[in-house]
Amino acid sequence: MEFYQINDLEKLTGIKAHTIRIWEKRFNLIEPYRTQTNIRYYDNQQVKKLLNIVTLLDCGYKISKIAVLPNSELVALIKGVQADVPSNAIITSFINDMIQTMLVFDESLFDKIFSAAVNRLGMYQAMLQVFYPFLHKTGMFWTVDETMPVQEHFASNIIKRKLMSAIDALSPATKFDKKFLLFLPNDEWHEIALLFSDYLVRSNGYTSIYLGQNVPTNDMEYVIKTIKPTHLLSFFISTNNQLNPKLILSQLLKAHKKMICLVSGSQNHLKNLGHHKSIFILNEPGDILKFF
Repeated sequence: MEFYQINDLEKLTGIKAHTIRIWEKRFNLIEPYRTQTNIRYYDNQQVKKLLNIVTLLDCGYKISKIAVLPNSELVALIKGVQADVPSNAIITSFINDMIQTMLVFDESLFDKIFSAAVNRLGMYQAMLQVFYPFLHKTGMFWTVDETMPVQEHFASNIIKRKLMSAIDALSPATKFDKKFLLFLPNDEWHEIALLFSDYLVRSNGYTSIYLGQNVPTNDMEYVIKTIKPTHLLSFFISTNNQLNPKLILSQLLKAHKKMICLVSGSQNHLKNLGHHKSIFILNEPGDILKFF
């Protein structure tokens, strides 16, 4: 069984730790476990209950009304309101449901939630409004470094598989004036953003050459000289301090000077890029659409 401190609950649910303590006292909402030094900690069931409450609050319910309900009635209420609620509440519900299923490794239910979000919003908006916020929220929660806890591995691999399936279902390229080369440099393994970019390129009719994770710079030089892409797209997210995006991109631009480089990633890496006429920073996923 997983256990979480109150700071974890704050990051995961969006409810301030101070508010959680007030709800504990005023409504007896959840009863925390205590360490020998009297520090609060919580289990999966308590996390799930708070996530359900957040969803109902977004649907317009008052905490004083829902706090007194047993958990079985909370779950029934969640199921009853999801058909006709404001769109922001539906999005909150999708995200919270995905977190709950991730915590208990329920692949079947995670799959259903993913499909429901895509059916309601379309892949593009589902990625922007549901899946990216979900990944951001769990990333904050887990304080991700080079490796991800097993729950996030579980969730991210399902999302990657779904994106690959959506990419496979797309029609062949119909526009040939632009050619996009997508890759992640050495020691970069976070592939979801690159896969989504691949989906966007292909769904807009352009050619995408997808090389994936951990590609050595020297290999990239050979590929660029061979296919001469109009656009190069990459992400620099790794906490590896040896990663030098400016050096990598400068080396690759020598292989094809007319190429446009589209990059995104952590601010620690992007701030060192400086200004270059052929390098453009993507601040959000939709920015890539400007280059189609």
